[in-house]
Amino acid sequence: MTTLESAPAAGRRAGRRGTGRRGAGRADLSDRGRAERRLGLLLSAPAVIVMLMVTAYPLVNALYLSLFSYRITAPDDRRFVGLRNYATALTDSLFWQDVTTTFIVTAVTVVVELVVGFGLAMVMHRAVFARRTVRTAILLPYGIVTVISAFAWRYAFDLQSGFVNTWLGLGDYAWFSGRWSSLSVIVLSEIWKTTPFVSLLLLAGLAQVPRDLGEAATVDGATAWQRLWRVTVPNMKAAILVAVLFRTLDAWRIFDNVFVMTAGQQKTETLSFLTYRQTITRTAIGLGDAVGVLLFLSVVLIAVVFIRGFRVDLSRVRGDR
Repeated sequence: MTTLESAPAAGRRAGRRGTGRRGAGRADLSDRGRAERRLGLLLSAPAVIVMLMVTAYPLVNALYLSLFSYRITAPDDRRFVGLRNYATALTDSLFWQDVTTTFIVTAVTVVVELVVGFGLAMVMHRAVFARRTVRTAILLPYGIVTVISAFAWRYAFDLQSGFVNTWLGLGDYAWFSGRWSSLSVIVLSEIWKTTPFVSLLLLAGLAQVPRDLGEAATVDGATAWQRLWRVTVPNMKAAILVAVLFRTLDAWRIFDNVFVMTAGQQKTETLSFLTYRQTITRTAIGLGDAVGVLLFLSVVLIAVVFIRGFRVDLSRVRGDR
């Protein structure tokens, strides 16, 4: 009788011991997680401090100088003007023309690079023979310095030394004599140079798509197109966001190709080139820094809109899930 009555109590005690062990296990995992985060912060702290020293001072100094009317050719004639430089930039039609040009270049390049990069990522992911050779050939343009790539495209489309007109049978067509033709060459060179970077990011996303989902969809009778849109793409949204975000921020700050090919002529000037021209060419440090600060704020705004708007779990990119 005593044994029968003590069995439930023993079960409860055993349950409490099991619950206690599970609670202790969760506490150990929580403590381990905090310790790992603390270690990660300690290991990354030196690099973060160096980055802040390198980037924070120029940013704060640019913000400070943007509040002055200041030319480098007259260092003693520096007057505090507050936000007047920002008002001058935001009310100038040239500034908004450059914003439009930057937006066009960014939108076209990012869309084309996403589509072509996804196709190249699929090729690299499914390559059976000579996989390393295929990946090397696809990624080769990204390894070329941007300035060298820009010069190569400039000479290829040049009226005198170029070969594109001969190949296309266009005769004496001057690509750099008009706005849209010049922007076309700039966009093509940017797409050729940076599409491999997008394909590399998307390839990492493809590697994280569970293979059994695609096999299950095939068994259920889904076509290749249905598997692509309903299985592959939804499971790599985080990688797509990272690729689009990185390329958008990079394209929004395009400078090298414009500098080499057109030097901002034919209404091809971008925001980065406007900052350069105001600061270096016209030596208007205050106004140039104001445009640079506006460019920086636009980059931050783009990043916030992308991350908040898409609401994608970035932990999938890190492989946490």
